[in-house]
Amino acid sequence: MKRSSINRAYREALAVFARTGWALPPQPRWDVTDCGSGDFDRYGLVLVNLADEPEYCEKLIYLRLGQTVPAHTHRIKKEDIICRRGEVMMQLWSRPPRTAVANAPLRIKRSGDWTIITEGKPFALAAGERVTLVPGVYHSFWPSQSDTIIGEVSTANDDAQDNIFADTSAARFPPIEEDEPAAVRLVSDH
Repeated sequence: MKRSSINRAYREALAVFARTGWALPPQPRWDVTDCGSGDFDRYGLVLVNLADEPEYCEKLIYLRLGQTVPAHTHRIKKEDIICRRGEVMMQLWSRPPRTAVANAPLRIKRSGDWTIITEGKPFALAAGERVTLVPGVYHSFWPSQSDTIIGEVSTANDDAQDNIFADTSAARFPPIEEDEPAAVRLVSDH
């Protein structure tokens, strides 16, 4: 991923957070990724680490319309994905999507209540709604409205080691081509 693309995504996310009234903490830790796809416009996201403690962490996530977080799960991390503003579309599977059983029911916790959804069938989260995800549940999500803001509250984890993508060519942290100076330091910068 080019540093110029990272800088542009950072500035865009910063503007959206400001425009929608999200005050960020001083010197938050930023993360911009195309998940190793080489196609940020399709598989990109910007994350801001608001809290990063030994027991828990909290992030804000921004995706443009047309961007999707590819299907993935976690080895250890338990998380709530929360629609903070706008509308988030999600797909969930109990196993890698390519091996999922069509129309299989999946029991999930949505906004604190247990419910049954259909694996792989997209569903919407309105502002304020959340889904609790446990290790092994594959998930993909994307915004259906401009300026959608997504939250994540989770157990602490190692982002470099905890993600398992359905597409094994995906990568949590892409290599960076330094084509201009960094506007912000990323969690993956050494």
